[in-house]
Amino acid sequence: MSKGRFDLTNGWNLLRIAAGAFFFPHVAGKFVGFTTINPMVLGFFETAGFSPAAAFVWLAAVLEAVVGVALVLGIFTRYAVLAGAFILLTAAYALHSVTGFKGWVWNSGGYEYPVFWAIACLAVALEAFRQRRGSLRAVEPQAAA
Repeated sequence: MSKGRFDLTNGWNLLRIAAGAFFFPHVAGKFVGFTTINPMVLGFFETAGFSPAAAFVWLAAVLEAVVGVALVLGIFTRYAVLAGAFILLTAAYALHSVTGFKGWVWNSGGYEYPVFWAIACLAVALEAFRQRRGSLRAVEPQAAA
């Protein structure tokens, strides 16, 4: 692995790693123990219209775990952060469909938390695509003089 992926003096690395790490508590919160779905989470998924709810809980958990690992390790970053933003925006939509609009602030049932992390993921995606585009330019053949 490239040492540069874990250089915490680089703000983009710090944001990428933090965004990835913040997925793990959400994976753990979906379960009681290792394999039993949390009944409250299952009820939320059912109320939000995800059917079959248990399958969507497992799908969300697997996707969140994969995205979290990819972001923390800095692998497939461009695609992982786009998937992460999609997951988070889906969570914000599901929250809205279950609770309606209760304001912006997360601790009162608002969308602040998932929207913030979706924006953070999109910022990391933009930087990752920008860096990739720059690295491709660096190897383009130069025109003959």
